[in-house]
Amino acid sequence: MEMRLGDIIDDFCVKCRRLTNHAIVSLLNGSAAKVRCRTCYSDHDYRNEQAPPSKKELKKAALFNEVLAGLTPVPAESDAELGAESEGEDVKKAAKKPGKRAQA
Repeated sequence: MEMRLGDIIDDFCVKCRRLTNHAIVSLLNGSAAKVRCRTCYSDHDYRNEQAPPSKKELKKAALFNEVLAGLTPVPAESDAELGAESEGEDVKKAAKKPGKRAQA
């Protein structure tokens, strides 16, 4: 369906802070560029029904990226080495368990 000026579409209104009906005010390349909220009559860019991230979410992302930047990469061990270590641990555990059962 082709969009036209004045068509009613849903979008997130920053002023109302909810998803409301909007009228298309301007078009760019056949899609809505600016819309007007039909509840509070504020004009804003079309947001594709997506709420902008909250300040709290932005701070979390920044802190997460800062922590990741401070980490040093751990050298990867080969699968053969990992398999050999886990087999050795299994043998040790199996050897210890029968001894404990015999004492109990």
